[in-house]
Amino acid sequence: MNALLDELTWRGFVAQSTDVDALAAHLDSGPITSYVGFDPTAASLHIGHLMQLLVARRIQEAGHRPILLVGGATGLIGDPKLAGERVMNDADVVREWAERLRAQVSGYVSFEGDNAALVVNNFDWTSKLSTLDFLRDVGKHFPVNRMLARDVVARRLEEGISFTEFAYVLLQSLDYRELYRMYGASLQTGAQDQWGNITAGIDFIRRTEGVQVHGLVTPLLTKGDGSKFGKTEAGTVWIDPELTSPFAFHQFWLNAEDAKVVEYLKIFTWRSPDEIAELADQTENRPQLRAAQRALAADITDLVHGKVEREAAEQAGRALFGGAELSALPDATLRAVMVELAAADLHADDGQLPLVCDALVAAGVVASKSAGRRAIAEGGAYLNNRKVTDVEQRLTSDDLLAGGWAVLRRGKRTVGAVRVL
Repeated sequence: MNALLDELTWRGFVAQSTDVDALAAHLDSGPITSYVGFDPTAASLHIGHLMQLLVARRIQEAGHRPILLVGGATGLIGDPKLAGERVMNDADVVREWAERLRAQVSGYVSFEGDNAALVVNNFDWTSKLSTLDFLRDVGKHFPVNRMLARDVVARRLEEGISFTEFAYVLLQSLDYRELYRMYGASLQTGAQDQWGNITAGIDFIRRTEGVQVHGLVTPLLTKGDGSKFGKTEAGTVWIDPELTSPFAFHQFWLNAEDAKVVEYLKIFTWRSPDEIAELADQTENRPQLRAAQRALAADITDLVHGKVEREAAEQAGRALFGGAELSALPDATLRAVMVELAAADLHADDGQLPLVCDALVAAGVVASKSAGRRAIAEGGAYLNNRKVTDVEQRLTSDDLLAGGWAVLRRGKRTVGAVRVL
């Protein structure tokens, strides 16, 4: 098999592809052009999209040319969901989101050299088509019986599906043909739920151009409990640092499950098989070190946010548990930590700042005032990493970090925060 396909397969990027021997031969025949698309259905990509960006990057590193498509047109429609119609976003909003995604995807590929990447927007060609041209040139090549047999459509038929979403597959197929015609694109990649759209595009090109092109999809990543990868109790983990801070992003990967961390290392890092094998061994035999999680969090945060932000996130993590000074954290990092800790608001009473015991309760590190007093008496209560010894101690202005924050801790690991107003 082709070296690139071997690498992608070993790392867990391949769930399904068109004829693997034909695809391997195609990749061996010389530099090819591939493409992957991203619809602007939100203001940012999330880590579920990151896998697709890394496939494109690895394809480019193997000497091929990647095209990253931002769906300014398809984003106005939305790929059908398994349950319920998508809400159509305002056209101006979609246009703004498309520009944001264009900037985001551009950070993961190179625009230099013989295989320099391209970023395109399908609105550029789709918007020029009249309804009649679309129906005559595209629609006539899509048998309705095949469209009805598609899994997502079949599931939606009972509750109903609009013609708009039903026809989404035609738009994505048109994209593949346009990129084939303009740039010679002969491989489309995407997530596993795009397999039906990709194969429809392959068939459309075969019917209209008389050539064979290819497709490859990645598996759906899940956590150990089978839930969708990239989701937390607080919501989606975004690529945009304004939506998910570098600190929260880094913490997400630090908390990866032992059962999954090696899988994530293969996909989201460039570590060698030997390095990953060593980290797998440490996870199995010395899981308390969390060496694999630390390596994963460092590598992927460097990739998405850069080394400076990763080091600040690491410093913040240490500071929470007494390994660094909280007051030395940059203001933006400190705010991110407080958001992640869900800091509670406390109000001064007649000019007096609250008791530390009350702050412990408000921060959620103890269940009651009596538990707070007991924690202080037993030497297990900390205010900004300094042990509290007096059960009647009040917060002072000197105790408050920038912005009026204070970090409370019980024992080694139970941490919370308050903001004094």
